[in-house]
Amino acid sequence: MQDLEVEEDNRVSKLIIGLVLDGIGMISFSIPFLGEFSDVIWAPIAALIMSRMYKGRVGKVAGVLTFIEEILPFTDIIPSFTLTWIYTYFFQKK
Repeated sequence: MQDLEVEEDNRVSKLIIGLVLDGIGMISFSIPFLGEFSDVIWAPIAALIMSRMYKGRVGKVAGVLTFIEEILPFTDIIPSFTLTWIYTYFFQKK
């Protein structure tokens, strides 16, 4: 019973952290020119955080995709952390 509660807490905390990190990634989208430069700094940081939040193959693939999404211009609107959370908890087979 306790393990189920810990898993639920972990699930909620990952969602909240993911929403905040997606928000940080989208902030640069709102600052013309300067925002795209900040993506050069944010992309590797976001990729590292993603790969640490989600272990195994999911974390590695999501980290690479997050890096690509953050480094490419005009793709900041994609909520990669939230999409990874949805995949992990609703679509991934246990």
